[in-house]
Amino acid sequence: MTKLEIAIWSFPVLLLLILFRMPIGLAMLVIGIGGSVLVNGSWIPVLSQLKSLPFETFSNYSLGIIPLFLMMGQFATHGGLSKSLFDAAASWLGHRKGGVAMAAVGACAGFGAVCGSSLATAATMAQVALPELKRFGYSGSLSTGALAAGGTLGILIPPSVVLVIYALLTEQNIAKLFLAAVVPGIIAAAGYMLAIAIYVRLKPDSAGQRDATPMRQRIKATIAIWPVLTVFIVVVGGIYAGFFTPTEGAAFGAAGTGLIALLNGGLTKERLVASLSQTASSSAMIFFIVLGAAAFNSFLAFAQLPQEAALWVTSQGFAPYTVLIAILILYLILGCFMDSLSMILLTVPIFFPVVSQLDYGMSAEAFGLWFGVLVLIVVEVGLITPPVGMNLFVINSMARNTPMLQTYRGVVPFLVSDMLRVVLLTAFPIFSIWFLTS
Repeated sequence: MTKLEIAIWSFPVLLLLILFRMPIGLAMLVIGIGGSVLVNGSWIPVLSQLKSLPFETFSNYSLGIIPLFLMMGQFATHGGLSKSLFDAAASWLGHRKGGVAMAAVGACAGFGAVCGSSLATAATMAQVALPELKRFGYSGSLSTGALAAGGTLGILIPPSVVLVIYALLTEQNIAKLFLAAVVPGIIAAAGYMLAIAIYVRLKPDSAGQRDATPMRQRIKATIAIWPVLTVFIVVVGGIYAGFFTPTEGAAFGAAGTGLIALLNGGLTKERLVASLSQTASSSAMIFFIVLGAAAFNSFLAFAQLPQEAALWVTSQGFAPYTVLIAILILYLILGCFMDSLSMILLTVPIFFPVVSQLDYGMSAEAFGLWFGVLVLIVVEVGLITPPVGMNLFVINSMARNTPMLQTYRGVVPFLVSDMLRVVLLTAFPIFSIWFLTS
């Protein structure tokens, strides 16, 4: 086989290893090393590369953002911020038809502002919202579907671990990527709430009614969420204004969230140890996947697959949007079987060189930001796409009286909302790059 054929065949082999439950980081590392040996025809250059690859990968200063944002999310989880967010949202929305489910989505959006993980957002908010949804007569289908979809806002609302990885892979500005995701994140939350409003009118028995909250209690509940707003404004605003680098902003956010959790009485010694332990465990898992992806992408570079793919696409004369739509559809398919981080690490080094060669009528910087937001959105959809939507499993495991099939049905309206949002942001890039034109 030629080098290019070896690279092409590596993908089905990789998917086969994943199907047999090999950890994806290890699978990419094995295929990367084995493929490099086949392409080079010798172990010597591969062994030489392995001496420096881990150091080159992990010495990237910007990677320090990941454990800091994960720690920020852990402190927010143990600091009681999730309950205050849900209480504030429910005080304003809870009395409306489907309002408690809307409040859960709104609280997920707020929690996503201090937590860069969708799984953590979904699991944390489920602990607070599921009992309330059950108490007010919401069906298991709507409850689990709304929380699974709302949890995806954890990686869309800045700060986002997945956006950081994308920025490192494509050499984009992290601060501008965070800003580019703000409006799409707001559109996502509004779209989910609209989906709930339509759903409860089509199926009135799926949601009960909650009494309106007095204005004094609404104001009190809103004031209680000032720590979340402060951390979000200082971290994201400070990064974009240039007061500190993204890594420094992440450190500030982690320290600030930890201090708030301590003052709230939620960060006991045991919870501090648990937060640090879970942060270390999650960081180790992500870093190992990053290492495996670095080895795999190095093999693809040896085989010149990205360059050949870019040349082939440009030579075929495909319309730029035809290529983009094909890539987005492929992401939706992959999302049924793979997690978001793995998809980003595996595909972006191949797809980005291809699409960046095409003319979308905007600058290279604007395209990089817009494409990053689009990829993030379709990857986010994969978290709630059956049969292997990770958020669906997380939420369903916490709602023990709800069969998995009901959760699958409950997430359908939110998938429709997601599809419409992808179409909207594809047709109107201005929603992502508005600040570059202002």
